[in-house]
Amino acid sequence: MAFCTKCGAQVPDGTAFCTTCGSPMAAAAPQAAPQPAPQPIPQQQPQFQQQPQFQQQAQQQFQQVYQPVDNFDHTAEFTAKDISENKVVAMLIYLSGVIGLFISFICGSTNSPYASFHARQWLKIYVLQVLTVVCMLLLFWTIIVPIAAAIFSVILEVLQIIGFFQVCSGKAKEPAIIRNFKFLK
Repeated sequence: MAFCTKCGAQVPDGTAFCTTCGSPMAAAAPQAAPQPAPQPIPQQQPQFQQQPQFQQQAQQQFQQVYQPVDNFDHTAEFTAKDISENKVVAMLIYLSGVIGLFISFICGSTNSPYASFHARQWLKIYVLQVLTVVCMLLLFWTIIVPIAAAIFSVILEVLQIIGFFQVCSGKAKEPAIIRNFKFLK
């Protein structure tokens, strides 16, 4: 048997043309089967090569999907103008308490959604402070209730300080513990 010099197919002896590719066969003596030329090993390439723009879009989508959402952050509900014009009034509410609340009404910030939000948050803290004092007075004869009330009063004061600093940074978040009291909604 002979082999075609062009395609390497096996051809019966004495055939003038290759039966596979049709090229003319040499009249020379039959040759041994040619060794196939070593084929270069293709380099492994990543199956999915991303362009930098696509990588950036994919990363943004990932962050949008997997970033935790803070349902208690209401900052996006207020305009930047409202926040900047009424930030001082909202700070005053947390610093001065009831007096600050009256001053905010006198200054006319009742039309400001941002100042009204912080006034409501301060009022929630104030309601809990009053309830804490009432419980402490009713159950003063026990030891645990006055101690627990004192600790809770300190926590409420810390929440007022946190609220003040949130106003300083232009945020509008519900206080951490206060949002768990459903009767204050």
